[in-house]
Amino acid sequence: MTDHVDVLIVGAGLSGVGAAHHLRTAFPRKTYAILEAREAIGGTWDLFRYPGVRSDSDMQTLGYRFRPWTDSKAIADGPSILRYVRDTAADAGIDRFIRFGHRVVRAEWSTEDAQWTVEAVHDGSPVRLTAKFLYLCSGYYDYAAGHTPEFPGLEDFGGTVVHPQHWPEDLDYTGKKVVVIGSGATAVTLVPAMTDRAAHVTMLQRSPTYILSLPSEDALANRLRGLLGPKLAYPIARWKNVAVSTLIYQLSRRRPGVVKRLIRKAALKQLPAGYAVDTHFKPRYQPWDQRLCLVPDGDLFRSIRHGDASIVTDRIASFTERGIRLESGGEIEADVVVTATGLRLLAFGGIELVVDGNPVKLPETMAYKGMMLSGVPNFAFTIGYTNASWTLKADLVAEYVVRLLRHLDRTGHDQAVPVNDDPAVTERPLLDFDAGYVLRSIDEFPKAGSRAPWQLGMSYAHDVVKLRHGRIDDGALRFSRRGRAGAGRLGP
Repeated sequence: MTDHVDVLIVGAGLSGVGAAHHLRTAFPRKTYAILEAREAIGGTWDLFRYPGVRSDSDMQTLGYRFRPWTDSKAIADGPSILRYVRDTAADAGIDRFIRFGHRVVRAEWSTEDAQWTVEAVHDGSPVRLTAKFLYLCSGYYDYAAGHTPEFPGLEDFGGTVVHPQHWPEDLDYTGKKVVVIGSGATAVTLVPAMTDRAAHVTMLQRSPTYILSLPSEDALANRLRGLLGPKLAYPIARWKNVAVSTLIYQLSRRRPGVVKRLIRKAALKQLPAGYAVDTHFKPRYQPWDQRLCLVPDGDLFRSIRHGDASIVTDRIASFTERGIRLESGGEIEADVVVTATGLRLLAFGGIELVVDGNPVKLPETMAYKGMMLSGVPNFAFTIGYTNASWTLKADLVAEYVVRLLRHLDRTGHDQAVPVNDDPAVTERPLLDFDAGYVLRSIDEFPKAGSRAPWQLGMSYAHDVVKLRHGRIDDGALRFSRRGRAGAGRLGP
């Protein structure tokens, strides 16, 4: 027997729970289900268990628009965020509609039937569902494994090597020498978090990253909450933080020299006198070519200042029995090495998409408004901002899906499909971002376009206007009834 729902959501993380909340609120009579490959709610925030795991965005914007964040800390730890997502699901009854341990492997659209047939695997057995609309909230990286380069001599190392994505529960690093390889958000989180038990922690980076210290508590948000209550204070704090982050981003792109000087000056104030700031904290790229790393209350700088942690900027020549030999000739002794070397991207969770018997080749499609695919009907996906909180975009995508479903109900159409027949539109990378984890795999993803509505917007304020209030029937999105050809071509 095949189950049927109006909307099938894939993924029960931050995006999937938010999407379900929007759908339940707008359409209490529509049926839906959430398929989650893992055995728990939370996605990223349930997967990552490494020491100090936390948000790299403030919770006024990483939180849902519909559910105020009420904790005093704006830069929150992972367990607090996980509790927030699970409380959201439980309070709305969303958790009753999640089918855990269901890994989606294939989804085929039939124009004749105007529905998706979705195949999943549960406990090793195939499961099949049909749905009028397929909504992927599975993120864009591979949950099975992170990225680890090939390190020469790794087999000679006598200590323990771990990747943050799969942190062993029984790892004891008390009194041990720890080396964290990497310079991104995970590395700058791990280093100060591990100093409480480790003998010493060294962050070994190939090249520096822009690191900005911010207060872990948002004083204005906390004060407004006390004066106005959570419901009124939350949108004010949210828009304040959107404005500040937008200002920093725009200033970084237009006046990078100014931002570099400000970040350097702030680092100098928090580091020991005479510290080689230009060796360890002066990146080769411009601000926001890659995401800025945030450290709450300057914890990384404090651990360096206190002598609990250090930074080495060099390349790895090889592992040795006792640690890591550097290309400069030096060697770092280590008992534990943490490879905070990045993520592996995986487009749409590796799901095979088929439209009317034709396999969808993702690199040959183009993303419509950064949330649908050319030639793929009744389909949406969530990819958040690279320059702001993920949930800002996730909320807007969910709101747009609600508007699209209402339009279909109102007009009596069964399917909506983006069609790009504008020869003037040229291809762009979907994520125009220089981070290594993006550059390694971006060719496996759909393309973006050179003009609206095929651009992936990175401005929340602009997207509020476009996605929350813009026209649904814009000419690029085509509508038809069951059995009528409307899918158009799969390519861009």
